[in-house]
Amino acid sequence: MPFVVIMAGGRGERFWPRSRMAAPKQFLNLLGDKTMLQLTVERVEGLVGISGTYIVAGSDFKDTIMEQVPHLPEENIIIEPFGRDTAAAIGLATLFLERKDPREVMIVLPADHFVCDVPRFQEVLKSAVAAAWRGEEIVTLGITPHRPETGYGYICEGELYDTFAGTPAWRVLRFLEKPDYAKAVRFLSMGNYLWNSGMFIWRVDLVRQLIAKHTPQLAQGLNKIGQAIGTEQYLAVLEEVYAELPRVSVDYGILEKADSVLVMRGDFGWDDIGSWTALERYAEKDERGNFIEGRGVLLDTSDTFIYSPGKTVGVIGVESLIVANHRDSILICRKDRAQDIKKVVQALKDKGLDEVL
Repeated sequence: MPFVVIMAGGRGERFWPRSRMAAPKQFLNLLGDKTMLQLTVERVEGLVGISGTYIVAGSDFKDTIMEQVPHLPEENIIIEPFGRDTAAAIGLATLFLERKDPREVMIVLPADHFVCDVPRFQEVLKSAVAAAWRGEEIVTLGITPHRPETGYGYICEGELYDTFAGTPAWRVLRFLEKPDYAKAVRFLSMGNYLWNSGMFIWRVDLVRQLIAKHTPQLAQGLNKIGQAIGTEQYLAVLEEVYAELPRVSVDYGILEKADSVLVMRGDFGWDDIGSWTALERYAEKDERGNFIEGRGVLLDTSDTFIYSPGKTVGVIGVESLIVANHRDSILICRKDRAQDIKKVVQALKDKGLDEVL
């Protein structure tokens, strides 16, 4: 039975002011009554059971995780003392999984994704596990783009490699960073460029080998931490060593350098709910393209998204705006600048306004 590792350490800055450092988006109920983390756990329980599900997050969120997923064994919460990007977080998880079975497959999933067709999602993951179990290839899931998206990284799909449990797998030619609009339009027209979903499937021992080969400084630190697991010194060693680990994403540190990476198409209705504009895609709008959560009036206004459940809002003569009111803060942003909301968060931090973050 494979393991699932859910990455729940993001800060969700593009969802400010609703997402805060103390309550980032993965712990919020953005779509329905359940939080993004709860929905992610539900999607994988049918595959690996709750005992095979692990969550990596900061120590500040352990109590939140236990509250939201009360049936998760406490030892399945892997705590990062600091955020050091995805390569370190995944590496830390492998230290615990290899003690159970180093030759088992490990599925890495972000905690904040939305999936429409859960049965199909599970089918594709089973196929990916079948491709990864030999311990020779990394498998990633790519999403066929249906718009020129500039907020995602891309995967360039090469020749067909093989078919596993009915799902074809193609060789990955290269990974590409977030493109500008012109490139995104070109990628959409070419047909073999897929959105990088950030979901990876590989064997535990292969991950350790690739970390040792491509990020030796990270491997050395992980070895020290691994030696301390199960001892009274573990927490002290973890905090001391983790602080010195390199900040590197798993994409840059491992996937872009690996020799054999395969991609399967994730045709299960995927979305990365990473910003207000992403959430808007699931909102029921009026005849002028407006959405409002809360009370208010919109006059001579079009294509505007308003989140203000606590206060009445009046809007006159605007278009293509995001207006988000939550607790003590208000965000007003043009939709085409939604990816820059994290700049507002940084500017507020630079001004010493940490209490609203």
